[in-house]
Amino acid sequence: RMTRRGGKSTTLMDEEILKKAIVEQAEQEPQDQAGLIIKAEEIHFNEILKLRLEYRNILIIDHLWEFTSLAKLDLNHNLIEKIEGLDRLINLTWLNLTFNSIEKIEGLESLRKLEVLNLSNNRISVIENMDTLEKITHFFIANNLIEKLDKVLYLRKFKNLFTVNLFGNPVSKEDDYKFFIAAYFPNLVCLDYRLLDEKTKNEASIKYHYVLEEMKCEELLMQQADEAEQSQESEVKLHTDAFVEFLNGSYLFKSMFEDDPEAETLHCVPEVAYLLQTYPLLSLFLINLFEIGLAERKRRETEVNSFFGGQNKAVMDYQQKASEILENFEQEQKKVSCEDQLRPVLLHTFVQCRDLEDNYNEKVRKIAVATLEDVAKDKLDKDMPDDVKMLFTDKDTVMDALTTGHDNHLLKINGRETQLVTRVNAWKVALIKGIQDKELKRNRMRISDIHRYVDHLWEQLEELQYHHL
Repeated sequence: RMTRRGGKSTTLMDEEILKKAIVEQAEQEPQDQAGLIIKAEEIHFNEILKLRLEYRNILIIDHLWEFTSLAKLDLNHNLIEKIEGLDRLINLTWLNLTFNSIEKIEGLESLRKLEVLNLSNNRISVIENMDTLEKITHFFIANNLIEKLDKVLYLRKFKNLFTVNLFGNPVSKEDDYKFFIAAYFPNLVCLDYRLLDEKTKNEASIKYHYVLEEMKCEELLMQQADEAEQSQESEVKLHTDAFVEFLNGSYLFKSMFEDDPEAETLHCVPEVAYLLQTYPLLSLFLINLFEIGLAERKRRETEVNSFFGGQNKAVMDYQQKASEILENFEQEQKKVSCEDQLRPVLLHTFVQCRDLEDNYNEKVRKIAVATLEDVAKDKLDKDMPDDVKMLFTDKDTVMDALTTGHDNHLLKINGRETQLVTRVNAWKVALIKGIQDKELKRNRMRISDIHRYVDHLWEQLEELQYHHL
């Protein structure tokens, strides 16, 4: 189908165009489409390995979501302005988008198997958004708008890259262009369709020796920082998956006093300050819960992996077996759920925390009452700060501050307990629903396959009847 845009005729990339292109391709290159039935209505897009759509005035990349087996896609010489619609092409290894109107590299995140990417003859000014293309070996971006040599350094992260074409970009006209690329890309074999000989590489290495050493040091530091950050993120994720994040330290203890309006003032009373030093026993209780939480996460992971392993084996044998495993799994989870297994530990741990808080509050109250009496008798320690002395001139204010602080502390403890139980329950519900949704989708796909096969049989039957007639 044709439309008009800016005085140019454009083609809508729909199912009809795709089927037509596949049929034409099969007729021109039968050796590449072995076994393909050359009837548009019988083509299964998920079986196509190669697709050529050049010179068709295509404006928008669309309708490619079923081409999950596609390895090679050619969209050169079209009117494409944006790289999009490629998310489902997870098996793509070769992509040609030359001679289009693309201004930005984007939409390639899912193409993790991509080895060859050709973006030559477009309007691209920045090399970016290619981080997931770890397997790329050939990158062509000739005749675009790349202006500065340092902008090309983005490509250093691709360790398998050995062919690059930057010819026709403003950057390729720089005096030191060839030596710069040779120095910063020592594994590069071809630049602008020409071999990089050893002589050029050696000269470049000598010329940029100091700069390269400095850059390597910077890259190493960045790599170490990234690894440290990833390690920390992995650790936090591990703790979060176990529902016990930040319970292995004093986080909860500190958060209890953050919202206590008179905490700092009260802590200036020597007896309270000493008492406060014993309070971190709370952290010891929580560390015990933390260790149990990690062990429970590992146990849950083993159980879930065991279930999915059993389910996959059952699917290979017969579908009914998988349903039985799912049902048994649900029943077992109802009998001995994560919450049930954790509940005794939760109750004991958080009861200990509340008891500790009650005990702490009671002792602070006794100290406060004694201090109030000393103030009334003018026996207060002279070294005590003035703001503390002022606080203890009003009994109601002191008692209100203690009550508010106690309530806040209990609120923090109760809130963390509720959060942990709620998230355990939510995990269980999400897991069961995910399994059920996966089974439903699998069944629907089977029904679709059955319908296709029935249609195929009907067509064969009609042909037989026609021949007999």
